[in-house]
Amino acid sequence: MADKTYESTSPRSVAFLGLGVMGYPMAGHLARAGHRVTVYNRSPAKAQAWATEYGGRQAATPQAAADSAEFVFACVGNDDDVRAVTVSPGGAFHGMATGAVFVDHTTASAAVARELNAAALARGLAFVDAPVSGGSVGAANGVLTVMCGGDPAAFERARPVLQAYARATELLGESGAGQLAKMVNQIAIAGLLQGLSEAIAFGEKAGLDMPAVLGVIGKGAAQSWQMDQRGPTMIAGQFDFGFAVDWMRKDLGLVFDEARRNGARVPVTALVDQFYADVQACGGRRWDTSSLITRLR
Repeated sequence: MADKTYESTSPRSVAFLGLGVMGYPMAGHLARAGHRVTVYNRSPAKAQAWATEYGGRQAATPQAAADSAEFVFACVGNDDDVRAVTVSPGGAFHGMATGAVFVDHTTASAAVARELNAAALARGLAFVDAPVSGGSVGAANGVLTVMCGGDPAAFERARPVLQAYARATELLGESGAGQLAKMVNQIAIAGLLQGLSEAIAFGEKAGLDMPAVLGVIGKGAAQSWQMDQRGPTMIAGQFDFGFAVDWMRKDLGLVFDEARRNGARVPVTALVDQFYADVQACGGRRWDTSSLITRLR
């Protein structure tokens, strides 16, 4: 985990549910910022390792982790996983005190966000859907972008705590708006990476010095985070890091479900999703999403 300067905020009692490649460092930043952190993970060994590393506590269930917590954060896999750590038996909603805030960093559907927001309100709790962008590097460095939906008062209460691992945190609307914004983010990234893949592959076929080319065009209108961060690794054929193709296809599945509901047309995104299916078929399920270029070489 990289060094980070934390904004001064009053220590809070918090819980973090889900210690995967994102959640583990995010919970670590909360502890380093001075908050009292209790963690839960389906694999108790990882929760024990986290508690040993950061000096926090571990709990056997989400409900136990949420007991006495002012804020409960989660970063799990999908809609059903979020339900499992909230409303299912042993879920956090059964242990949270009235007025506590649940912040869900999972990339999930807008529908489940609205569903759990209603369930939280019925119990006197608050729910904020807050998917993140920045990948594992952003989580490790504490510089994630957090897109939020939910009650403004609950968001403002949670914002100072979120700053432990965020560089940008924005409330974008009512419940579900955070998840919809994350879908916008993934649509944009899919198109950018395919365009960058085609550009690099074209330049290679033309015999150009592609590091030099990217160095020049990266100072002009073609510049993007993907070009700066992934362009050099794409040229080098390095894909064993970052945001996995499997995860991107899961996220794009959420996009297509929502597009069917709202009537949006996403033809380029659908095409890139099929390109990702090709990468999966070639053994690249855990390669970084920039591995789209492998289809073109």
